[in-house]
Amino acid sequence: MRIGLAQLNPTVGDLAGNLARLLSAYRELVAAGAELVITPELAVCGYPPRDLLLRSRFVHDVENATAELAAATGEVPLLVGTVIANSREQGRRAYNAAAFCHHGRVQQLARKCLLPTYDVFDEDRYFEPAEAPTIIVHAGRRLGVTICEDIWANESPGDTRLHRFDPVAHLKAQGIDLLLNLSASPWYEGKAAHRERIVAAVARELGVPLVYCNAVGGNDELIFDGRSIVAAPDGAIAHRLAAFAEEHRVIDTGLSPSPDLAGSPAPSPLADIHAALVLGLRDYAHKSGFTRALVALSGGIDSALVAELAVAAFGPENVIGVSLPSAISSEHSKDDARALAQNLGIRFETIAIADTVGAAERALAPVFAGRAPDDTEENLQARTRGVLMMALSNKFGALLLTTGNKSEVAVGYCTLYGDMCGGLAVISDLFKTQVYALSRWINERAGREIIPRNTIEKPPSAELRPGQVDQDSLPPYELLDALLRGYIEEGKSRADLVAEGFAPETVRDICRKVDLNEYKRKQAAPGLKITPLAFGVGRRIPIVQKYVG
Repeated sequence: MRIGLAQLNPTVGDLAGNLARLLSAYRELVAAGAELVITPELAVCGYPPRDLLLRSRFVHDVENATAELAAATGEVPLLVGTVIANSREQGRRAYNAAAFCHHGRVQQLARKCLLPTYDVFDEDRYFEPAEAPTIIVHAGRRLGVTICEDIWANESPGDTRLHRFDPVAHLKAQGIDLLLNLSASPWYEGKAAHRERIVAAVARELGVPLVYCNAVGGNDELIFDGRSIVAAPDGAIAHRLAAFAEEHRVIDTGLSPSPDLAGSPAPSPLADIHAALVLGLRDYAHKSGFTRALVALSGGIDSALVAELAVAAFGPENVIGVSLPSAISSEHSKDDARALAQNLGIRFETIAIADTVGAAERALAPVFAGRAPDDTEENLQARTRGVLMMALSNKFGALLLTTGNKSEVAVGYCTLYGDMCGGLAVISDLFKTQVYALSRWINERAGREIIPRNTIEKPPSAELRPGQVDQDSLPPYELLDALLRGYIEEGKSRADLVAEGFAPETVRDICRKVDLNEYKRKQAAPGLKITPLAFGVGRRIPIVQKYVG
């Protein structure tokens, strides 16, 4: 069967825009010879719609958009991800569904059975689960229809996500000729290979081809990588669509797998991270109405990486880099910031902050009389920069990008209302060691120096006091990042970390800093998610809590 996969990048809530995108893809795939066209999960309204589903007219409007889409179908059916109302008096108001559109109308509906509530997912808050998956009979074939989580019921032994009902087992008992899965599966490092293992295992279990159509694009913190796939009955991957880009392709489920596609993919982890961050940044900005970006360039590696990502997302003509030196800023930091801007070909401005900081210090002097200088005066510099950068953002209509990495954000090595000012935290899910690795990769890929060598090699410093370096108050980043990964992403206790060989005093200090700075992270700009557990959506730690474990 020739199936057209519409790997699309919808915008949440943009019903008219998504409808136009869906119609264009449908017509293109029909012209290319598709006998059936399928889309990602919730393609009509975008994923995840979250509390838009609680708006009084939202479900009704999505249904109307779906009907309009169905009216444009002809001989070739379209299976599209959408939302439909729950007509029963009991249960939640809507279903996460797939509409089988054919000959100008919705002929049949399939509803999602398994509603995930782990990590970033909260579908049980909005949707009513179906009792069983749907089988659509078309062109003499029995097509099993599943939606995303429906094929993840038994992901791995002992997994806390196991569901009581297995839609795949149900379809196997009923007998099908082909399994279709409409998905919106967010990406994180390693997810692509994991996903393919699941798809291959399900295809082997059923002994039929499996067509998996995934969403692509950025929606708030989440990044969807596409990579729609088709697995043969023996589990071999027969087709694989583009990563981090829209693609429409017609595939034949009767063809043998391409030899070069056998097995799991092995994308470069750093290439994937770079592509994901660029896509997430571009979509967050463009879908919000921004076409330009603004980055404060300190001469350090974090701001350098963010600037490079901004150029990749917006083009150099749409990025402004600003150096804001204080009275204690080193000459090499100013030089490195200027060199980066030249390497990237972006507009570069310098705004000295010494006079502004001095004015603030003089204004506060009567109130601070008798108190020794401390972090307060250091933070005045960061907060002055935040005020000035936000003014530039207002004046030029450019999205201000924050530059804190995951290591810093974890331990609070950032200033609230200072360097945390901005609209998007681009690298807040990237540990410092990953920042270094990605920066080196960028230079290697380019075959020239994009991020200045001195920026990469010099000791990192916030430069808020003379001679300051990060390692004055933090362990070496290789050690810090390993400890943070265990404590934050893997949920290990202090005792677990000490047993692994970390010094008890280091564990106590770092874990205490992580816990104390939850209030900062709650006020931070949204950050792009590239790991299994990022700060922000998916992590729900109370600000006020006393547990030590």
